[in-house]
Amino acid sequence: MELELRFFATFREAVGQKELPKTVDDGMTVGDVLSALEAEYEDLEGELLEDGTIRPQLSVLKNGRDVVHMAGVETGLDDGDRLSVFPPVAGG
Repeated sequence: MELELRFFATFREAVGQKELPKTVDDGMTVGDVLSALEAEYEDLEGELLEDGTIRPQLSVLKNGRDVVHMAGVETGLDDGDRLSVFPPVAGG
């Protein structure tokens, strides 16, 4: 299936582009895709997942909805979904 992956801030730098079309196997979950990204991009290694869950303060949206409010890393994906990955933001 085809996904549109979107990266922001430091994650965009790690991947080298803002948007990345990605072909993945049917039945993959958000966690599967994040794990594959960590394996593929050296600068993402250990930045997306921690102990099998999405790292704290990290925002991962499926079609604009935070996956934390869905099934987290077990959230299923469908052909054409857009997955957006935002690093933690600090400010004040």
